[in-house]
Amino acid sequence: MGLHPPNHEHIDHQMFKMEVNLDNISGEWLGYVMDLLFEAGANDVFYTPIYMKKNRPGVLLQLLCSEQNLPSMKEILFRETTTLGLRYYPLTVHRLERMFREVSTEWGTVAVKVGIYKGDVVQMAPEYEDCKNISQLHHIPLKKVYESIWKVLGNGDKAE
Repeated sequence: MGLHPPNHEHIDHQMFKMEVNLDNISGEWLGYVMDLLFEAGANDVFYTPIYMKKNRPGVLLQLLCSEQNLPSMKEILFRETTTLGLRYYPLTVHRLERMFREVSTEWGTVAVKVGIYKGDVVQMAPEYEDCKNISQLHHIPLKKVYESIWKVLGNGDKAE
């Protein structure tokens, strides 16, 4: 159960938040656009249901990216969505210092992300992909994999 070295690039970042209001777009397109944005370097992409002019239902698509990725994000949003315009602005993102801890289970090793604030561990989260792989490989419920990890970490039945 050793800790990997700190991942210091996750402390303070100058990033950009870009957003578009979308109507007249299918859920399949939104999933496709999300994949494209992540592949092009978006740090995060998320949707929120909204009501637009004339009480039309729509979606607010928001993303976080670095300044260098702004052009590719614009390209994707204008070419792949129904938007006629977008907004973006700078913001500062503060993230916890992160380390990774390896936890042994009866089915294999799982990486656990550890969030550190002012030298104290304040968050722990098993890596989903590791847990999913164990679940599928051993034909056991994902929930059981998580429960075994939380027991090793001493957090009892904590849910993700």
